[in-house]
Amino acid sequence: MMEEKLWQWSVFRSLLAIIQWWGFNVTVIIMNKWIFQKLDFKFPLSVSCVHFICSAIGAYLMIKVLKLKPLIAVDPEDRWRRIFPMSFVFCINIVLGNVSLRYIPVSFMQTIKSFTPATTVVLQWLVWRKYFDLRIWFSLVPIVGGILLTSVTELSFNMFGFCAALFGCLATSTKTILAESLLHGYKFDSINTVYYMAPFATMILAIPAMLLEGNGVLEWLHTHQSVCSSLIIIFSSGVMAFCLNFSIFYVIHSTTAVTFNVAGNLKVAVAVLVSWLIFRNPISGLNAVGCAITLVGCTFYGYVRHMLSQQPPGTPQTPRTPRNLIELLPLVNDKIDDKV
Repeated sequence: MMEEKLWQWSVFRSLLAIIQWWGFNVTVIIMNKWIFQKLDFKFPLSVSCVHFICSAIGAYLMIKVLKLKPLIAVDPEDRWRRIFPMSFVFCINIVLGNVSLRYIPVSFMQTIKSFTPATTVVLQWLVWRKYFDLRIWFSLVPIVGGILLTSVTELSFNMFGFCAALFGCLATSTKTILAESLLHGYKFDSINTVYYMAPFATMILAIPAMLLEGNGVLEWLHTHQSVCSSLIIIFSSGVMAFCLNFSIFYVIHSTTAVTFNVAGNLKVAVAVLVSWLIFRNPISGLNAVGCAITLVGCTFYGYVRHMLSQQPPGTPQTPRTPRNLIELLPLVNDKIDDKV
């Protein structure tokens, strides 16, 4: 009886974690798109800077004030040698995501973001000379095919937004690959990651944001109606961005890897549906099919990766078993892709 109650509580906790993760993720995406499209605040660097500032403050409160999470100590030298390069790529990743949201619909941006597993595998193969099982390569076929079909049939296609989203995938992959080497030895959770990286990212982005968008922001403040309510929405999106990081920490510790993978792909579908209901961006039938193929491909990729990770040590792999440290680097950890 006690085991049954524990199992029911575990299931309920997992569902609660997934639902709140979906809620924060979709809310951040929709709020950012609303800021760019409805509030006419077309300054992605400034929005990203607000997110970094709110996340840095939130992580400080969680760790230092409320003490909900213990601080992982990092040597001052490692902060510049390891954390700063990660923060730079982290910053580029978030900025490119917000830039793409300004120019293309949420549905298209989320579909392109699903291309990240493919870019990660290709980068690890090209740069790190890491060998992968053939089943990994085959699992990427529906992802690539779905992205191509979605791109060709996108009715609101914008080349600049498309390139920003695509390079955002490369930045996400680079961030993950660097994390495997630069952060080796530090078992960071999502809150500690934000605690160390968000201040660096703010410092990196603040000057470019002021130089490139400062005049535009000042003009918007003088000409836009309902400035106070709009600023509340903008800063609320920053608060939601931090809450998203906290929800990632909760969902990782409440679900299995397979459940997380499936829930992550369903989250994309939820975001696409909600964005369409709000913004009514045109979606053709083939475009929806391409998006569905991509999500199914991502789920299949996650399943293949999980099955390979369950193989006992020494199991023969294709084309061969890795022999050195670089080849033994783990596959991309998709659990940290949604930060800020």
